[in-house]
Amino acid sequence: MRYWLLKSEPDAYGIEDMARDKVTAWSGVRNYQARNFMRDQMQPGDRCFFYHSNCAEPGIVGIVEVARRAYPDETQYDRKSHYFDAKATPENPRWFNIDVRLVRKLPLVSLAELRKHEELAHMRVLAKGNRLSITPVDPAEWKFITGRLAGARA
Repeated sequence: MRYWLLKSEPDAYGIEDMARDKVTAWSGVRNYQARNFMRDQMQPGDRCFFYHSNCAEPGIVGIVEVARRAYPDETQYDRKSHYFDAKATPENPRWFNIDVRLVRKLPLVSLAELRKHEELAHMRVLAKGNRLSITPVDPAEWKFITGRLAGARA
């Protein structure tokens, strides 16, 4: 099992939406590195932190798990979609998504709280200039956050 952090803006799709839907396609990713993580590395059963970004108090708000391997993101073919890609075809898709399933909501573990701990100093989400919507999480970081900060076994 691998561990990940998935960023979403709560105004676009937040933890309350995830709690309502239980399972959702993690679609609309338009960064090649994040796409490659989904397409090439993420497997069913992998655990992910659900992270609210670009909001008043960013941070980890839940845990989800990968429910389905990567498959073509249908929004790339939809001319009415913000995520339309004229170069993508069903024969040669450029963008992929995974399905994720809610494991549990968590009390907010804020970005400020994450920054306080030396054990998390190398987390990619804390790196200057990091804008990736999907980043790997080291197993030791996962254990520290779920055991000490979030108080949730995952």
